[in-house]
Parts: sequence; structure tokens; C-alpha cells
Amino acid sequence: MNYRDEYRRSIDAKEDFWEEKSKDLPWLKEPTKMLTVGADGSPSWFDGGFLNTCYACLDHHVDAGRGDQDALIYDSPVSNTIETYSFSELRDRVARVAGSLKKLGVTQGAVVIIYMPMIPEAVISMLACARIGAIHSVVFGGFAPEELCLRIDDAKPEVILSASCGIEFEKIIPYQPLIREALRLAKHQPKAVVIKSRKEIPAPDLGSTELDWDLWEADSVPVDCVALPASHPLYILYTSGTTGKPKGIVRDNGGHAVALKYSMKAVYDVQEGDVFWAASDVGWVVGHSYIVYGPLLAGCTTVLYEGKPVKTPDAGAFWRVISQHRVKVFFVAPTAIRAIRKEDSQGKLIEPYDISTLESQFVAGERLDPATYRWLVQHLKIPVIDHWWQTETGWPVCSSFPGMQELDTREGSCGKPCPGWDVMALDEEGTIVDPGEEGSLVFGSPLPPGALLTVWGDEKRFHDSYWKRFPGFYLTGDSGFLDSDGFVYVMGRTDDVINVAGHRLSTGRMEEVLAADSAVAECAVVGKKDPEKGEIPVGFVILNLGFNTKEEEVVKSLVKLMRESVGAFANFKLVFFVEKLPKTRSGKILRRLLRSMIEKESYSIPSTIEDPGVIKHIETVLSQSAP
Repeated sequence: MNYRDEYRRSIDAKEDFWEEKSKDLPWLKEPTKMLTVGADGSPSWFDGGFLNTCYACLDHHVDAGRGDQDALIYDSPVSNTIETYSFSELRDRVARVAGSLKKLGVTQGAVVIIYMPMIPEAVISMLACARIGAIHSVVFGGFAPEELCLRIDDAKPEVILSASCGIEFEKIIPYQPLIREALRLAKHQPKAVVIKSRKEIPAPDLGSTELDWDLWEADSVPVDCVALPASHPLYILYTSGTTGKPKGIVRDNGGHAVALKYSMKAVYDVQEGDVFWAASDVGWVVGHSYIVYGPLLAGCTTVLYEGKPVKTPDAGAFWRVISQHRVKVFFVAPTAIRAIRKEDSQGKLIEPYDISTLESQFVAGERLDPATYRWLVQHLKIPVIDHWWQTETGWPVCSSFPGMQELDTREGSCGKPCPGWDVMALDEEGTIVDPGEEGSLVFGSPLPPGALLTVWGDEKRFHDSYWKRFPGFYLTGDSGFLDSDGFVYVMGRTDDVINVAGHRLSTGRMEEVLAADSAVAECAVVGKKDPEKGEIPVGFVILNLGFNTKEEEVVKSLVKLMRESVGAFANFKLVFFVEKLPKTRSGKILRRLLRSMIEKESYSIPSTIEDPGVIKHIETVLSQSAP
């Protein structure tokens, strides 16, 4: 498989290309038409085809004689548990849970909300829905009742599947009270809430519509997979929207399965029997694509990890998992590596573990800053691959490609476009900009298989959010540029650009400069209103542990770096030293919140924030520092 040829064919001969890739799936009925483009430009892939994603993930491998191979390794340092499920064992449990859902009246096309911690039942629930053609909507376990309520009223689930609690380090978070409060607020009421009791908090008394998971699963008849049209929705996954109302991204069965199966070989270079680990959560798209569906479609063993990169028990936790389970490819967000680097800057906690099975380190979810990239390269001594994608795309848009002998990487770049993705940067008028010039990153249409179908229940929002700004082009919301060799550089969200005295400056670029300083563990740059300059950049900096230089000296060093790397016109002078940055649970820094805090504007603490206590800390730092 050659990258250059693959990519060219995927753009110039789309239908032939994806017909070839679709042959790798066990269709129940082969598609009759590869691509249908609607009047509005929206594509439909593999019309006439019927399949079942759960069958392709589980039954197909059992039928092929691989039933005894490990399918799922559940590794939970927070509950001191390791469990392994073969493809046969996982299929049998999924079939029973699917039967239990049917017994509750869940039919093809009905919605099931899954509000779970990282336990096997989360994966089983997703696959059970896929088995009977129900549409699952996974909500991050522990989300606030108000946010869960919004999703209940939007998706209108027949059933909610949950657990008695989640575990954050040593903190136990009961889920039952959160669900009950969400349902008290919600207009829509599901038929039942099924709760998996965990030893940390056994489920208390059950209400009239609450069921005990173990009894519910035991009292069922296993069911077979149903044949579903390729266009039938597999899941709804909510992502934040600019209006405050979350957007329900809808993914189909056929295009999703074809794209993910293809990506496992072409991007990640794994195959049947390899161990693949994505250190994410099933509440995010990475968890859907590369904890559950992608690895299982490819016949890999997937790792389900319930823990953190640090303090479970230490910053060597990830290396222990890789060594113990013989992981071949590891996928993680840069924020997790920065947390490890902060506590173990010399990489000493890697040394006790044999991680020689690890062949590739992939990172995504936010920009990979050069300092983190260099730390990984130095200590892992394997290809470190930054790649870029979104909830909406469902699989990588840009990467380097071990599976296609294309391992060329450039510091600061997320690689070249994956086959199928026609990536370009446009100026404000919608004209393609020259190489090296920053613009709005867009995708040409039609989008490849695996991309979102629509926004659940809101077709107008789908078009307004993604297609209205540049007709004929999908708007990513990210800014960046392509260099003359086709490498893509994502600099940040389009609202992460500040205007300093007429100079449009990327906060991502400035963060890159600050992170290069040896004193800096992590940082964020946001714009602050200024009567003379319009805006000026403000740095929030976390220092490496054990760094003893005075803060005034660090500020001088950072200002000097910024002048040398960006220019004096950046007017960078203001730095706040903090212990933590406000982030979502998926690791994205809440820069808009930081801007509001600097400007002393009113703000609310988002439900997606990982640690609400950081807000008080930053408020204190801002109040004690001179403006």
C-alpha cells in the first residue's frame, strides 16, 4: 500500500477506491451503489448494502475461528481489576444484553443513552445496541444533571444504561443521584434505567423504573444480529456547540465501519491479533472509534483503561499497561503526556518497564506542542505521530502512515491528508491561500465514508454550522495552513486568533514558543482587550516541578523568546503562573473561560470542566497579580 497512490485514487476515483475498501467487511448484502450525492451535496455511501456492525466486530471473528483470541482487556488500577474477554465471551455477553434490551421494548431505530464509567459494560452496551439496530448515545459518566437532561430531551431515549458510580483517582462519584436529578428536570422520561452495581458503591434501593443490571442481564434470551441498511444510524454523540445547546453528531453503520476498518491498517498499521490501546474514554469520539469499533472490526485486542496518566499510582502508569499487555500501538492526548512529563521530566518511570512491543505512538485531541513531541521522541525512541481529526469526522483527517510506508513527520505538523480527505485552507473570501499562509481549514465535498451524516433532529443546524460559511466546503472551525509539500499545520480554533495592532497572531503559535522554554510544563495563551493595541497576548504558565528559577527571571526569558520567535509586535509581556489550567475532561483548554476571567466578565463554569476547583485557584492568582 503506497500513500501517494492511495491518496490520489481516493480523490480522483472515489467510488472505485471505496468499493475496494468495502470488500474488507462482512456485508450481509453487498452495496449496489457506492456513492449517492443529494441535491444539497450530502453524500450517502454504500446504498443497497446491509450489514451489522456488531456482527463485523464480534461474530465474524468467532465464525472465522478466532473466538478464543482476546478481544477486550479491562485494566482498572482505580478498582484494582484486570479482566480479559475473548471474542466468544464478549459476543455472548453482548447477545444477552441485546436480548435484555429487546425485552424492555427497545426496537430498531430506538435510542439508548449509555451513562457509564470505563467498565466492560460500557463497551457491551454499545455493541448490544448495534446488534439490534438501536441507536446508542454515550454520555460521559459523571456529567452534570443539567447536561444529561439536555441530552435526554434531545435524544429521547427508550432506556438509560448506567452504573452505580465512577472513580476519579480515589474519589467515588455516585451516578444514581445525578441520573435521578436529570430525569426530574427532563421532559422526556425513558421506560427504564438499568444500573450496574459496583463494589465501591453498591446501588441503593431501586426506584420503580430502575433495574439491577446483573438480574436484568441474567434474565434474558440471547439474540442474533439484525441486518441493517448501510445508512442506518449507529450512534449519536454530542459535542459542544456555539449556541450552548449540544450538537448530536449522527454516524451511520456502513460508512463508519468501512472507514474505521481501513484506518486500522492504513493509518495505525495493526491487524488481527495485535494489541491496540487508545487511552481515552467511551464518552468521546476517540473511545467510540478506537477503543470499541476500530480495533474490534480489525480483529485486534483493545485495552479499556480506567485510570489516569498520573497518580494511579504514579506517572509510570501508562508504561506499565503497555508492558503488561504487550501493546503495539498507543494513542493518547498530548495533555496526558504533559501531565506525565511534569511529574517525571527525566522519564525515569519508563525504565522499569519493557515497552519494546510498542511500535508507534499516536497523539491527537489538541495540538502537539514541540516540547511534548521532543520528550516523547527522546524517551520512546519510536515514531511519534501527531494526527488530527474531530468528533464530526469520526476518523483521522491528517496523519503519517505506518501502514502505507509514509513515516515522514515534521515538528508542529499533524501530517498529510488521509486518503479520502480533500483538505485546503481558505481566506475570508473563500479563495485557496498560498502554501504557508494561514486560513480556515476546510474539506472539499463529498466527505468520505465515516463522516457525520447530520445533526440529530436539526438538519438546518447541520448546514448552518458546517456548510453555510463556504458553500461546497465543510468548515472545520480550525485555522491552519498547508506547506509546499502538503503537510498540514493546525494552529487552533478560528476564534483562537488575536489581533495585536493589526497583526493577526495565532495563540497556538505563541503557546508553541512558550512551551519551548525548559521551565515550562504547560501553557495557554489568550487575548486581552487593550485600548492601544486592540488585543494583547496573555500567558498562563505551569512551571515544571522542581524548577527553582525566580518567576521574574522566567518572565524575562519568555518575553525574550517571544520577541525572537514571533516579533516585538506581539507585545507579549503579561504572564500568570498557575498550578493547573481549566480543561475539559477530554483535555481541551477552556481558553474562552480564561479570556472572560481576565476581562472580569461574567462567566459560568462549564459542566465539561475536569476540575472545577481550578477556577478558584486562577481567580486567586489574578486577584493577587498586578495587571
